[in-house]
Amino acid sequence: MQKPKFQKSTPFHQTLKARVQNHFKENNIAQTGNTQLYTKAIILTISFVAVYIHLLFFTPFWPIAILESIVLGGLAASIGFNVMHDGAHGSFSNQPWLNKLAGLSINFLGANVFMWKTKHNVVHHSYTNIEGVDDDMNARPFLRLCPAQKRYGMHKYQHLYFLLTYSLLYHYWVFVTDYKKYVTGRVGITPIQKMKTSDHISFWGFKLVHAVLFMALPIYLLGFMPWLVGFLLFGFSTGIFLSVIFQMAHSVEETIFPINEGVQLEDDWATHQLRTTTNFATKNKVLTWLVGGLNFQVEHHLFPKISHIHYPAISKIIKDVCQEYQVPYLEHSRLRQAFASHYYHLKALGTA
Repeated sequence: MQKPKFQKSTPFHQTLKARVQNHFKENNIAQTGNTQLYTKAIILTISFVAVYIHLLFFTPFWPIAILESIVLGGLAASIGFNVMHDGAHGSFSNQPWLNKLAGLSINFLGANVFMWKTKHNVVHHSYTNIEGVDDDMNARPFLRLCPAQKRYGMHKYQHLYFLLTYSLLYHYWVFVTDYKKYVTGRVGITPIQKMKTSDHISFWGFKLVHAVLFMALPIYLLGFMPWLVGFLLFGFSTGIFLSVIFQMAHSVEETIFPINEGVQLEDDWATHQLRTTTNFATKNKVLTWLVGGLNFQVEHHLFPKISHIHYPAISKIIKDVCQEYQVPYLEHSRLRQAFASHYYHLKALGTA
C-alpha cells in the first residue's frame, strides 16, 4: 500500500505559520517549555515516585491500595501527556539532552520512545485518521474506529465495551506492540528508522528496568496476588486515561476519515489536520494542566514542535486565520460533549 500525498501548501497554511511565528518573535519568547512546564514535570514525577514508594514499602489497607494503584495509573498517563510527549516532539526544552531525558520517561514506564516517535510523530501526525496508514486508528478486531474498516458482529456493542478495550491498551502496548514493531521493523506500512546499537541496548535495558521495578520487586515485597491486582489496576487506569484523551481528539462524529487510495488527497496538510482533529474543554484549566494541553489538539497537530504551554495563546491566532480563510475549526466546549461524540461515533460505526 502506498502512502497518500497532500495538495501543495496553500496561502492559508503559509499565513498560519507566519502569524504564529510572529507571535513568538513579537513577544520575545521561545516556542519550547518554560519554568511553568518544568515545575509541573517535577510535581508529577515526585507524586508518581511517592505513590509508588508508599504502595511498595508502606502498603496501606487494601481499599487505599486499590485507590493508589488507580492514581498511579493516572499519574503515569499525565507524565506521558506532559513530559514524554513534549520531549519526544523536541518541544520540552531548547536543550536536546533535556528533550531526550523527558522522552525517556516513557521507557521507565515500560514502553519505548524510539518506537513511539515513528508511530506518533512520523505516522499519526503526517497521516491523521487515514485508514491503513494511521496506526492510532487500528484497534481491530475489537473496535471499528473509522468507516473504511470492516464491520464485525461484535461492533454492534462496541459503544458499550469500548472502555474495557481501552483498559487493555497499556499492557498490550508494553508487552505486545513494542516487540511487534521491534521484530517487524514497521509501524503498519511504515518502516521504522534503522536502530543503532545504542537503540537496541536502550530498548532491552529499559524493558528489564521496567520488569524489575513493576514486576519483580513488587512480587518480592508484596506477594504475587497483591502485585497482580495492583499492576492490573495501574495498567487499566493508564490505558483508559491515554485512550480516551487521544480518541476524543480524532475519533468523533465531526471529524473526517479519508480513504487511502495511494493518490493525492483533496486537502493540503494543514487543512487535513483541521478536518481530522478537534479540541475539547479548552477553558478547563485543571484538565489542560493534567493532560498536557492535549485538549488543544488542533494547535498540537498544526504545530507539534511548539510546547503545549503556549497552546492557549496561539489558539486565538489559529481561530482567526481559520475564520478568515473559511476553514473549519472543530471544538467541543465541554469534556462530556467530546466523550458523547466519541460514544455516538462508535455506536454509529457499529451498526452501519
